[in-house]
Amino acid sequence: MMNRKKTKAVWLVLVMACVLLLAACGGKETTGTAEGEDAAETVRVGSLKGPTSIGLVRLMEESANGEVQNQYAFTMETAADTLLGLMAQGELDIALVPANVASVFYHKTQGGVSVIDINTLGVIYMVSSDVSIKGMEDLAGRTVCLTGKGTTPDLALQYLLGAYGLSVDDVTLEYKSEATEVAAFLAETPDAVGLLPQPFVTAAMMQNESLQIVLDMTEQWNMAQGEGGSTLVTGVTIVRNEFLEEHETAVLSFMADHKASAEYANTETAAAAELVVAQGIIEKAPVAEAAIPYCNIVYIDGTEMKTALSGYLGVLEGQNAEFIGGSLPEDAFYYIYE
Repeated sequence: MMNRKKTKAVWLVLVMACVLLLAACGGKETTGTAEGEDAAETVRVGSLKGPTSIGLVRLMEESANGEVQNQYAFTMETAADTLLGLMAQGELDIALVPANVASVFYHKTQGGVSVIDINTLGVIYMVSSDVSIKGMEDLAGRTVCLTGKGTTPDLALQYLLGAYGLSVDDVTLEYKSEATEVAAFLAETPDAVGLLPQPFVTAAMMQNESLQIVLDMTEQWNMAQGEGGSTLVTGVTIVRNEFLEEHETAVLSFMADHKASAEYANTETAAAAELVVAQGIIEKAPVAEAAIPYCNIVYIDGTEMKTALSGYLGVLEGQNAEFIGGSLPEDAFYYIYE
């Protein structure tokens, strides 16, 4: 395996070589491999249907048009367990998954994966028809409807209830399997509160005009943590270490491609919304365009990634170490190049 303390100068040389190679080719294969090359290693990437995939849509399009150096095969699923199953079987090389799930998988595979970037920060919001809710304290005695017990929204809610002097005994938690079920519950129960991730927040609000965002969970988290505290991390990108050891240059190319794609989603929102619809992530472009600014799509790698993610996992460990697989992952969990 290449030295992980790779200099940025070396990486820049590699990137420039790739750019020059692509520029020299008059045509490109739809796989993204330049003509005349030996068959490139296919990088198999899995993501969840939602913000993590929104950050990839530009790369998906570029790959289909043969505009990138790597050859990619993309898989989109609705459940992280499905992605991890494919990765455990060696059928995926890279996966975009919830932050705590990545830590659990690291422990289960005995260090078989590394995290290469943070792809989304806080994407969860409280919505309700009752706009009198101004803070976490106002949730006492209310019903909160949310998806997925033990998932990121649930973990964040439990932490924030405790941080603001409440517990799960002070609220009624109504768990649903799908975000659409939460939206339906809110339509039937006007005084209830829904905890939803984007883009489902925007979709629910467009379908039910009485709903409003009453609490931004990222803001609540930041206030609870105070200055210098951790931030709410939703999604990270992990790579199988076996693949990383054999194809580190391809992984670094993916990281550069991922960064550019995430930036495109944030700066070219209308165009990205059309790609989101084309990929079947959201049905309508106006919903996608309205939701993207609230999806907190980012690309954070290196030491900044390690600091943010380790801080977030540390908060979860303080709640229940099982949320992160029993203990904080070792430094080897964080792939850092220089």
